[in-house]
Amino acid sequence: MFRSLHMKLVMILVLLITSLMTVVGAFLMTSVTNFYIDDFYRQMSDAFSDAAFASSLRTEAAQEDGARRLQSLLELYSGTLGIDSRSRNYYILDADTGAFLAGSNEAEGQLLEQTANLLTARNGAIGQESDIAASYMDVAVPVSGGGNRFIVYIRDDRAAVSSLNSELLLIIMQALLVGLLVSVLLSFLLAKTMIDPIEKLTEGAERIAGGDFDEVLEVDSTDEIGILTTTFNDMAQVLHETLDAVENERSKLDALFLHMTDGVVAYDGSGALIHCNPAAVALLDRAPEDCVYAELFEPICPFAHVMSMRRGDYAEAELAVGERSIELYFVAFADEETGGVLIVLHDITEHRKTEERRREFVANVSHELRTPLTNIRSYTETIRDADGGIPRETENGFLDIVIRETDRMTHIVQDLLTLSRLDSGRTEIVIARFPFGEAIDAVLRSIALDAQHHGHTLTHDYSEHLPLIMGDRGRIEQVMLNILSNAVKYTPDGGHIHVSAGDAGDTVWMEVADNGIGIPEKDRDRIFERFYRVDKARSRESGGTGLGLSIAMEIVQRHGGKLSLVDREGPGTTVRLELPITQTAGQEAFV
Repeated sequence: MFRSLHMKLVMILVLLITSLMTVVGAFLMTSVTNFYIDDFYRQMSDAFSDAAFASSLRTEAAQEDGARRLQSLLELYSGTLGIDSRSRNYYILDADTGAFLAGSNEAEGQLLEQTANLLTARNGAIGQESDIAASYMDVAVPVSGGGNRFIVYIRDDRAAVSSLNSELLLIIMQALLVGLLVSVLLSFLLAKTMIDPIEKLTEGAERIAGGDFDEVLEVDSTDEIGILTTTFNDMAQVLHETLDAVENERSKLDALFLHMTDGVVAYDGSGALIHCNPAAVALLDRAPEDCVYAELFEPICPFAHVMSMRRGDYAEAELAVGERSIELYFVAFADEETGGVLIVLHDITEHRKTEERRREFVANVSHELRTPLTNIRSYTETIRDADGGIPRETENGFLDIVIRETDRMTHIVQDLLTLSRLDSGRTEIVIARFPFGEAIDAVLRSIALDAQHHGHTLTHDYSEHLPLIMGDRGRIEQVMLNILSNAVKYTPDGGHIHVSAGDAGDTVWMEVADNGIGIPEKDRDRIFERFYRVDKARSRESGGTGLGLSIAMEIVQRHGGKLSLVDREGPGTTVRLELPITQTAGQEAFV
């Protein structure tokens, strides 16, 4: 069976022989064709340039029966002209009409086509242009005598050339076949000489891959393959020594770090993993063989940077693995040539979550409560400093503003508490089967009065037979109400709000479309972020806290659903809610 190198050598030699014979054959066949063409025109030129022959042609043409006399003369010169009546013939034509008058092959003479040389002769000049692409060779010579005008036309159909080319092609094909057989035999001999040493190297590599470093390959030559074999033996020795050193270091690290509560990962000087204790496996949530430095830690702290640190120096970093936050300490052990990198992992997830919640709470609450507190202070100070000098109606207006701002702060605190409970998992989600359509009806009834107050047209389009779904009806209605409330708030008075719903496969959906102010493209990706509002001033005027959609998104995600904005043309916004009809085991875990 052929090896790949065998096939390569065979193909190279076959292509070489084939290409050579093709070039030689094409050259020979072209040369033969050109030789015959040149010989034909040279022979014709020599014959018709003979003064005696030319004079005889004119003399005979001047006779009353000029065509017959020219035929007799051409028969006498048939040897000089190479006329053989098989492939080469002569024809005597009328110079004015081109009609056939006499010739060596009367049948073909009646069927002659008007070639370029014939047309040239009819115009009074000798037609002797060669066309290598034509299937014939011809010469047309005008002959005039007395009042008679004839054309002596010599035509050769190249039968001899074609016959010789066929013989040459057969010889070339035979030579090619012999050459191919020789090339195949030579390729096997060459392959045998080259492949045997390579096969020995392959066997040696397989033994080393299996952990056998005892056998040394024999060097049989001093050529490139012999040098390769020597280099291979040196490499095997170095690899054996390296693996022994790595194994010793691994044993030391295993004994030292096996029972540590913090995770420890160690890499040698080349970045190869030499130790990963059980704590590190648990923290990184991957098998030890998957703890590749380049994938896990290189973007955080480059390996070369750690290896270049002095003794006693270390680097700190953090890594997020799923929901965990891991604090990392990088330190180099030994030197850059023989040492490596040691990484200590400490789980700070709970600490970071606590810090993050505290910072977010302080920052967001401070930002959101600053304006209402400032307004309350301003209006209460105004009432106090007026000392009864403010009209009762104005004072009541100020107090209404204070009450409204107080309600707004209450809503912010309530929303924050809801989000906090959702984040911590303390919010109770009660899963039960309920009609999806009835939930939409209930939300539409609760929002109808507010929509009417703003002069909105509230329409809906969905089947009365929407399926029952599994979920917390109260929470899902809270999401629907939030979406509809936003549509009512941010649609100018007199607008139109349309609610549609349906089911598809194992999900149900609801869409709320309005013709309101819409959401700019740059804000669409951030609309579900906490405290994010497109128009902050208008949101505050409408009583918005910037938390409603965040709460809605948290509830929908906990139900395994999806809340998104639908791309649409024209003004307005379309929000789509999708929910699974049934809850999976993972989604029911938060009940």
